[in-house]
Amino acid sequence: MGFKNVVVAVDGSEASQEALNCAIELARQSKCALTGLFIIDGGWPDYIGNDWQSSKGARQGFLDYIRKEQEEQADAARKQFEVASAGMATAFSLLSGDPTEELLKIANAASTDIFVISRRVFQVSGRPSLKSLAKTLALKATRPLLLLP
Repeated sequence: MGFKNVVVAVDGSEASQEALNCAIELARQSKCALTGLFIIDGGWPDYIGNDWQSSKGARQGFLDYIRKEQEEQADAARKQFEVASAGMATAFSLLSGDPTEELLKIANAASTDIFVISRRVFQVSGRPSLKSLAKTLALKATRPLLLLP
């Protein structure tokens, strides 16, 4: 089966390395483009609520900390992708929003010939909603999906 574009979600962790390696192999075999992506989780303010520790400063401090952590993780993901895919035709996208919703958009996009993702990707961020990500993608993806452990 030939592809024009293999898409892979990476987060800079070991959890996404196997999916990245698999996506690279598929892209090389198909002689096609490889697109990596990372998602900045924009849902933290809603997740922690407005009454968190009853202090606006503490809440904002926590949100700033999470944002910094996610930006560092995004940099690690980009580096992971660039090192592993050196010499290939690639693109890397940094998205923002709800990870599950954004990943579903990618999994259903006509430009995605196959979406490669680890069940454990983005678990570093610790959002409980991501624990059901694999199941959600398996049920709702309309394009080919390769879901790795």
